[in-house]
Amino acid sequence: MKNILCPISDERINEQVTRLNALFAIVTVVLAFVSKSPVFLIFLMADFFMRAFTRLKYSPISYMSVGLSNALQLPAKSIDKAPKIFAARLGFVMTTVISLLFILNLKLAALVVAGVLVFFATLEFAFAICVGCAIYSYFVLPFYKK
Repeated sequence: MKNILCPISDERINEQVTRLNALFAIVTVVLAFVSKSPVFLIFLMADFFMRAFTRLKYSPISYMSVGLSNALQLPAKSIDKAPKIFAARLGFVMTTVISLLFILNLKLAALVVAGVLVFFATLEFAFAICVGCAIYSYFVLPFYKK
């Protein structure tokens, strides 16, 4: 695991907020399947899009995460923002796929992809393990090396 590299930037964010973002993503995916409604998936897809591709300070989920972090008085821990942007891009792609499969009534396939997303989000929430860094190291970075 020492060979894992993450994208880097000068921007910093609170790790507690990113971990709560992961928790809200898990809850949103579960709500979508329990309610059998793609609305929750489309909401999550839009939220990932805002975090991944815009300069907005907060998406709806990150706004709730900041509020919860403040309410719980969680200690702030500053981390690099770039890996979390990359992870949000992966989340956007995955929720897009899940939404399409769900709408096309391919529920089992949607559930499998959703299970992978929930697994990744659980690793982030519970253990602060960013699977996006591993994906970046093994599947993206090799294309940038000469």
